Amino acid sequence: MPKHRIARRSLLAAALATPALAQPRPVTLVVPFPPGGSTDLMGRLLAERMAPLLGQPVLVENRPGAATVVGAEYVARAAPDGATLLVNSGTTLTLNPLLMRNLSYRAEDFAPVSLLSILPFAFVVQNRLPATIPEFVALAKTQPGRLNYGTNGPSSFNNIAAVLVAEALGIRMQDVTYRGDAQQLNDFLAGTLDLLVVGGASAIGPHRNGQGRIIGWTGDRRMPGFPDIPTFAETAPEAVAQTYFGLVAPARTPLPAIARLASAAGEALKEQGFRDRLLAEGQFAIGSGPEDCAAFMRQEAARWAPVLRRMNLQIE
Repeated sequence: MPKHRIARRSLLAAALATPALAQPRPVTLVVPFPPGGSTDLMGRLLAERMAPLLGQPVLVENRPGAATVVGAEYVARAAPDGATLLVNSGTTLTLNPLLMRNLSYRAEDFAPVSLLSILPFAFVVQNRLPATIPEFVALAKTQPGRLNYGTNGPSSFNNIAAVLVAEALGIRMQDVTYRGDAQQLNDFLAGTLDLLVVGGASAIGPHRNGQGRIIGWTGDRRMPGFPDIPTFAETAPEAVAQTYFGLVAPARTPLPAIARLASAAGEALKEQGFRDRLLAEGQFAIGSGPEDCAAFMRQEAARWAPVLRRMNLQIE
């Protein structure tokens, strides 16, 4: 048999015997909401930009249910190896631990990675209603409890924000519970609801389409894309109620892994195109380190605890 044929067979045998180079293990960002909302958008934009920075695939997995408990519990029980992270909202690690006595996870079950963004809510009113905050307040005071708005339940962040702002303005409105933003929007467009108290695209879409008007934001600063729309805090300084998105890992994840993930998230959030996209969706990009993220979440818990006690809210 010719030597070159033997050599080729030897090379082929060696190739088959050599294991393929291992592909980088993907990082999974768990979003505890269905696809399509503000949290899902954040997760997908972040995954797209973190992947090249980490040099490995970054996937998004939606695990909605039970006011974010399903997704949060999944990540809390995941291996602490930096491969499974949670895109958490203020509901997950601020409201739920304060409201749910039998919660299946604790804030201590997570290691903060980065504070991603701040999201204020907006009051979107029917076009037939007053278009300014003073006029809206005057109308609400003449009809206490008559104006209604949609929520995702009494303990949902948008309802708590609505109650806090209404208290600060000295007005009273009626909440109507829905299973999600889509049904609220449908009833608003049908004229059944007087206003929406929502954030992100859920607020901006109807405003831009002329289906309603944003009269004010519940944040501590105006939204750059809507410089003429004031915040409620300009009328009542205590009327600030906004949620946040953060990135957390299971507790006991090694510090080098946390630092690497935080660095990638921070670099991603420095990209101007990313920041502009978030602003267009009603979010202010942040991008902090683990320590600042942990401090922020502690401050949020301390701020909302007395508010929730005053509202006498409790899920279970």
